Amino acid sequence: MRMKAKILWGFVIVAFLLTAFSAFAQTADDIKKHPNCKYCGMDREKFNYSRMLTTYSDGSEFGSCSLHCTALDLAVNLDKAPNSLQVADYNTKKLIDAEKSTWVIGGKKPGVMTKVAKWAFEKPEDAMVFVKENEGKVAAFDDAIKATFEDMYSDVKMIQAKRAKMKEMQKEKKP
Repeated sequence: MRMKAKILWGFVIVAFLLTAFSAFAQTADDIKKHPNCKYCGMDREKFNYSRMLTTYSDGSEFGSCSLHCTALDLAVNLDKAPNSLQVADYNTKKLIDAEKSTWVIGGKKPGVMTKVAKWAFEKPEDAMVFVKENEGKVAAFDDAIKATFEDMYSDVKMIQAKRAKMKEMQKEKKP
């Protein structure tokens, strides 16, 4: 009986390691293909918890740092239909189906490229835990993307102001 238990535990450990390696390999592949967001230049590995990957019907892909930059790309590419929209699960950083994810809009945690944060979760219960700790409201993908487009003007103004301030600080540092 002990031998069967050891073998069973061995299989459980191997299965766990293979699953963990598979998730890491997926993460590494999309970040290797698209290391930086083409719209804002942000490092997608640094923002691996908010990154997205869009695959269009023509086979092309776009890797972004956030839902904000994905929305920009969807608006610019009106003639290309997205076949797949993937987003990182906030907790695991694994890419998941953005349209089937549970989203949290708002809360205390600062967003990526936006004043009003939008985070994705594979499991609804993880979103609920996040809301209890950080506030915000649970939403569907359609609500999150709609809020992103509604926030676009104010977010662009915020980003422009931050970049202008950074340029000004760089000028002051130069002799």
